[in-house]
Amino acid sequence: MFKIDEIEIERALLLAPMEDVTDLGYRKLCKELGADIVYTEFVNSDGLIRNNKKTQKKLQISESERPVGIQIYGQDIESMVQAAIIAEQENPDLIDINAGCWVKKVANRGAGAGLLKDPPYMQKMVEEIVRSVSKPVTVKTRIGWDSDSIQIVDVAKRIEDAGAKALTIHCRTRQQGHTGDPDFSWIPRIKNAVHIPVAVNGGIFSAEDVKNAFDETGADAVMIARGAIQHPWIFREAKYLLQNGKSPDKVSIEERIHTALKHLEYEIAIKDEPRFAIIPFRKYYSGYLKGMYGASKIRQKLMEFVDYDPIKNLLLEYLEELKNRESFEDVTDGKI
Repeated sequence: MFKIDEIEIERALLLAPMEDVTDLGYRKLCKELGADIVYTEFVNSDGLIRNNKKTQKKLQISESERPVGIQIYGQDIESMVQAAIIAEQENPDLIDINAGCWVKKVANRGAGAGLLKDPPYMQKMVEEIVRSVSKPVTVKTRIGWDSDSIQIVDVAKRIEDAGAKALTIHCRTRQQGHTGDPDFSWIPRIKNAVHIPVAVNGGIFSAEDVKNAFDETGADAVMIARGAIQHPWIFREAKYLLQNGKSPDKVSIEERIHTALKHLEYEIAIKDEPRFAIIPFRKYYSGYLKGMYGASKIRQKLMEFVDYDPIKNLLLEYLEELKNRESFEDVTDGKI
């Protein structure tokens, strides 16, 4: 059971915080598709206390997406405390500490996974943040800096002792980044060592992966990251599999096209100008159109547009073309 204060969810599915992905529009979409708890993009503590507009915008949350967590990162304890206080003013349900980002510009400066190099310092950071805010504080981290320095059971105890209400473990080291298989064997050991809820993260790309992660680890929640970028229906599909013991039907071409348009509309609604949403949105087309007949040519055309109407018209025309083909297999090249 993933239980934090008033939040109580059996086999919870969490949308991981991801830079340039989990903005308000994307979180809203994933919430509609079954995510139980969603998290903001990484919020830089230094940028936040300097009143950087781009950083501040990442704090934007809505009532429709609750429960929602704001994730902050940084190396300096005082800055992280100030950032947590600022984040709390937005009234999130959780404040999450990023102790797992493996990117060099973050980790090598002592933030993100860099905190794993000094567990006592990480513990002090969590303690100070917990002491400074009234919202529940959670932590996301990795099993270790590298294969020679895995101390995650001790780290988990320290985080619990510091007052954190839950812990998410990406079951790779910082050295691995996103490569190699995650080592889920650490989750049962961590759960035996602490009493707070533990979520498992890493290598989750399908509903079957979600079920296997729950079955193999006994985790209280599964956090999904890159698997949701290409296929946001993973939350709905995983819930169906967990509840019914069988996989749901494939997502129809109609739903895929209409979901892409809905997602883009959500993004445009939160940006100052449509092009500020449309250009970054291009990274999603490969996922929404994956395996569809003639998709590569459509993607190329979509890259030319910076206004919504031409995109909508092209995708709806494309949908009609697909529906007029003789069979579902023809529509998808048999690759879905």
